[in-house]
Amino acid sequence: MVDPYACLTVVIPCFNERATIATVVDQVLSSPWTSEVVIVDDGSTDGTRDVLAALSDPAVHVLLQPRNQGKGAALRRGIAEATADYVVVQDADLEYDPGEYGALVQPLVDGLADVVYGSRFISSRPHRVLYYWHSVGNRFLTTLSNMFTNLNLTDMETCYKVFRREVIQGVVIEEDRFGFEPEVTAKVAQAGWRVYEVGISYNGRTYAEGKKIGWRDGIRAVVCILKYSRTGKRLRLLGGVTPSAPSEAPSVSRAAGASRAVAAPGGGAEPSGRPDGGAAPAAGPAGRNGARPGGGDRSPV
Repeated sequence: MVDPYACLTVVIPCFNERATIATVVDQVLSSPWTSEVVIVDDGSTDGTRDVLAALSDPAVHVLLQPRNQGKGAALRRGIAEATADYVVVQDADLEYDPGEYGALVQPLVDGLADVVYGSRFISSRPHRVLYYWHSVGNRFLTTLSNMFTNLNLTDMETCYKVFRREVIQGVVIEEDRFGFEPEVTAKVAQAGWRVYEVGISYNGRTYAEGKKIGWRDGIRAVVCILKYSRTGKRLRLLGGVTPSAPSEAPSVSRAAGASRAVAAPGGGAEPSGRPDGGAAPAAGPAGRNGARPGGGDRSPV
């Protein structure tokens, strides 16, 4: 077990979360694993931006989208700004507990994984009991995703995904809304990165409390599974449809350094590190301070 050290960039997409955002930031900053926090406000109109303007910790960087574009668009911008060894996605609504960062990052710092998913379905930790049909839909989408990626995930739609920084910064994120989840899962599988799952708690909220995902996002998730997976691309080629090439991924200036492994695509042995066969860079401590480790200060937009 590695002693906790500041190695995480926590990216928080945020839209109309005035009631919870300050508490979430406090919880994130209290984690010894947090190096920096990148909050991307996605056009909030409820006073969230006033709360963000009052944040004074130099480890917190606030980016403002000019209009509401969706979770995927916010993550695309926030992930590009990450500088720590690892990147974790954190919702702004208190459904996920930053106190569990240690369990999530452990397979990464141990050199076992390139990507870690926090699963709400393999944990004995507390879960709020809510919508039955949401759980059915989640399991359906995870199963469908697994069929097209040949992974054996239990929770593809989870918010808690942790990546080695150069892994996620090398992914071209095309989806602007909640399609981020199946898109990134498909692209991680295609690249052959090592994926682990760990069990997490979940304090889900109701629509009255601000939950935003809806049935249209479920339909879009199906489209994304078919669109981005290797199997889906093969089917489109058989049907005479040529997949469009995505825009170039952002360049990466420097490399970063009770779990359940997820089978690699193809059913064979998992790769030892990067898809090119090289060893994974070792993760080193990153101190929490206001300056960017590789350059000047980042000013809020």
